[in-house]
Amino acid sequence: MAINLKNSIFQRFISIYNQLMNISKKQLKLITSLSQKKYRQKHRLFITEGIKVVQEFLDSSFELETLFCTDGFSSDTYVDKIIQISETDLKKISNLKTPNKVLGVFKIPDEIPLNKDGLILALDDINDPGNLGTIIRLCDWFGVTQLICSLKTVDCYNTKAIQASMGSLTRVSIHYLDLAAYLSETKLPTFIADMDGENVYKTPLPEEGILIMGNEANGISDNIKVLIENKISIPRFGKTKETESLNVATATAILLSEFKRN
Repeated sequence: MAINLKNSIFQRFISIYNQLMNISKKQLKLITSLSQKKYRQKHRLFITEGIKVVQEFLDSSFELETLFCTDGFSSDTYVDKIIQISETDLKKISNLKTPNKVLGVFKIPDEIPLNKDGLILALDDINDPGNLGTIIRLCDWFGVTQLICSLKTVDCYNTKAIQASMGSLTRVSIHYLDLAAYLSETKLPTFIADMDGENVYKTPLPEEGILIMGNEANGISDNIKVLIENKISIPRFGKTKETESLNVATATAILLSEFKRN
């Protein structure tokens, strides 16, 4: 349900009533605490910001807890969960340098069962939430509906990850698990991105399989490497070949493109 300006008498009443409300200390404390993983897990809540991102979650199966909006926004569907606040109050709860009119607090859903077929992307200890968010968006772009994350990979409900994913988290299923244990049991062909691997442009790639991407600084963990036979790499074409590596999100984009092209 789109957020839009309503002209009914009831909506005007609700708008005027909510404008009289300032964000409470309890609400402020809760929202600011959600910047930390332990409190997101404790309350089972996370934050989204900005009209586009919030709208993606409102249009999805994610359940809204509270919607904080500046003047001019309301919704028939979520009227009982909307609190209109000033731009000053929005700045107090926002994680953005330039807050964008709306902040939504959504419930973290229960994890759905992992589907064990198709093309699956797996992340081995990715640390940067921006990289994770971009990778989630790439999965959405290339039709990869399942993303497996090692237990040490950054939380997908981290605010920066949410913003970088631009709403794609609503269409990609995320699973946190013991990656080595999972890979040791899977029957799907597995591939790791490795500088010493086979040229991806000359390697036949299957429709179904698991592509594993490694940590930004350390690459693939040794306990994962020993489990995988297929190693693929993106060749360097520059004359000097002095560039050490690609950003993990950039490398993921190239490799997913090749899997889909093949």
